[in-house]
Amino acid sequence: MRAGIEIRDAHFPGRAPIDAYGSGGFRFAEMSHRGSILALPSGIHGWDAKRFEEIDLTSLEKVIADAADIEVLLVGCGPDLRVLPKRLRDTLREEHGIVTEAMATGAAVRTFNVLLAEERAVAAALIAVDEAR
Repeated sequence: MRAGIEIRDAHFPGRAPIDAYGSGGFRFAEMSHRGSILALPSGIHGWDAKRFEEIDLTSLEKVIADAADIEVLLVGCGPDLRVLPKRLRDTLREEHGIVTEAMATGAAVRTFNVLLAEERAVAAALIAVDEAR
């Protein structure tokens, strides 16, 4: 805290569809966020991961904290489809009951919105991309 200003982690305290992505960020709930996000049952949080290689259990600790309310975690890997390491997928499934689906960020955003509208127990870890495809 500096001069009466409290700097907090970026967090929107609710569930909301992602309205747009690209230009290094996301729009949701009449707000915007520059950088990657975690869309969880506890809200939408800023996420430090900037590259696919940074996705690991430590970067997903907020996901694990919400695990009781998540069945599927969609992972937006950036501009392209990537495969999550088997050990990470297995740990999330076996220890936390979360099935992961990795895809390009745009596909993950679209899938998240559909599953959210269906009131499914879905979460998303979305790496920001520069251009919407």
